[in-house]
Amino acid sequence: MIDFRLDDEHETLRKTVEEFAQEEIAPVIGDLYERAEFPYEIVAKMGRMGLFGLPFPEEHGGMGGDFLAVCVTLEELARVDSSVAITLEAGVSLGAMPIYRFGTDEQKQEWLPRLCAGELLGGFGLTEPGGGSDAGATLTTAREDGGDWVLNGSKSFITNSGTKITGLVTATAVTGKNANGRKEISAIIVPSGTPGFSVSKSYSKVGWLCSDTHGLAFVDCRVPAANLLGVRGRGYAQFLSILDEGRIAIAAVSVGLAQGCVDESVRYAGERAAFGNKIGAYQAIQFKIADMEARAHTARLAYYAAAAKMLRGEPFKKEAAIAKLVASNAAMDNARDAT
Repeated sequence: MIDFRLDDEHETLRKTVEEFAQEEIAPVIGDLYERAEFPYEIVAKMGRMGLFGLPFPEEHGGMGGDFLAVCVTLEELARVDSSVAITLEAGVSLGAMPIYRFGTDEQKQEWLPRLCAGELLGGFGLTEPGGGSDAGATLTTAREDGGDWVLNGSKSFITNSGTKITGLVTATAVTGKNANGRKEISAIIVPSGTPGFSVSKSYSKVGWLCSDTHGLAFVDCRVPAANLLGVRGRGYAQFLSILDEGRIAIAAVSVGLAQGCVDESVRYAGERAAFGNKIGAYQAIQFKIADMEARAHTARLAYYAAAAKMLRGEPFKKEAAIAKLVASNAAMDNARDAT
């Protein structure tokens, strides 16, 4: 029979992160949220716990875990605050994972130990003002010049791109044309502080107020040719594969948010009184909470299934998309009902 229980290792991790989220994040996140302040101390603590290195080998400073461990962690963090969860998700899936998957030995040695320790964060420079997340619509360019790449263009809504511990952004850029006349898109590592690379002021957002999100600009930004990530012209394919994995992670964040809405609603229904009873005694509220719990449960199974296929080395693109869709809808619907 199919068993949907976490194994002992993953369940121990889940309980550890649940305790951390309740004891270390919950008491302080409200004040940080009001100030839209990046949670540096929380990030440092997560780094010391090894959370940023969960899916990476020990030889690179990681914990030697798997991607399901990341997802379980993200769900528990998002039960308390999604902006902390997305900071970890982006740091792992979008910051460090491209370097681990496609980087040279030298690039891995330079960046992965500090990224896995949470000492540095990396950004994923894909989205542009006119193209959304459509990598094929990339307008940012990179031309070769004297052994360097020279980048010009802009990016939008880039997570972890403007903190004081941001070490790099991996940017997609048009580096020429393919034989069929289509854009040749490559990925290039741009370290923070590189001349010509600037970070816009933080966006004014409705949610995720403790998550760092900026626009970026490249004006004759020059980096060494060795900063090319992976094979020239394969940046589009590389980032599509990274996004497939990221969809499972975003589903886990969404499930955490959906479950957090259930947790808070159950608590409040046991405290709020109306017409002589606690509101949790009324069927209208009971039915609403039951629907919320069902959504969270179903979405969790969806991301478990996608992660299981990924870990078995099977194609998982469709399952990842389903998980993200189901979980995102659950998070939105539960948030409305909780409100």
